[in-house]
Amino acid sequence: MSVLLKEFQEGILTLTLNRPEAINALTTEMLKELGQVLAKEAPAPEVRVVVLRGAGRGFCSGQDLREFEGQRISYKAHLRNYQSVVEGMASLEKPVMAAIHGAAAGAGLSLALACDLRVAAADAILTTGFSKIGLIPDAGMNYHLPRMVGYAKAFELEALSPRLGAEEALSLGLVNRVVPTEAFPAEVAKLAAELAQGPSKTYGLIKRALRRSASATLSEMLEYEALLQEVAGRTEDHQEGVQAFYQKRPARFRGR
Repeated sequence: MSVLLKEFQEGILTLTLNRPEAINALTTEMLKELGQVLAKEAPAPEVRVVVLRGAGRGFCSGQDLREFEGQRISYKAHLRNYQSVVEGMASLEKPVMAAIHGAAAGAGLSLALACDLRVAAADAILTTGFSKIGLIPDAGMNYHLPRMVGYAKAFELEALSPRLGAEEALSLGLVNRVVPTEAFPAEVAKLAAELAQGPSKTYGLIKRALRRSASATLSEMLEYEALLQEVAGRTEDHQEGVQAFYQKRPARFRGR
């Protein structure tokens, strides 16, 4: 059985971390497969949204430490596998959504934070985890977490590694919404379908703008927004959106 399951339906590419016996702990094989899918399959025009989820009782418990048991490991070399995944999600010009149930810990939380949206089941537990084994957070956590919660809270979460329930994670802005556990699959599918029916090119441009805003001045952002708006204005989806507005009907976006 593959450690990464792929399902494509109606514009939605669902990627399932598939090591349920280890709460989907990440291995080199899994990371390489995920990186390849993000680089080669997810950019296909028929894919409108990507959903990342975990099989079994949790989202992802982080790096599988047993993979390197008894070995001298170069963390620097191994983290290149994470880099390709995190950068792949960031550069993919379509929404990437994490569907979090159960545990999202360590590098598993890092991957969730790297997604554009995070939907959590009420039973979700989030924790940074790294300090408990004498490591610093990696896989982009030190980039994403302080931008979400600020320096002081990020330090607290990384240094003390508390276990956050879904509602507390929501209050901190770590997840976008919390849904009842029994309704979780249906709510994830509903949001994914809404995104898949939206203006995909626009979503990609939004991601570009938000990434640039992390380091740009106001003047630079105003210029960049004008540049991206010129691109958006030439899409078929923009023309459809305008026609739908005039005709007082729902827009039928095609991702073009």
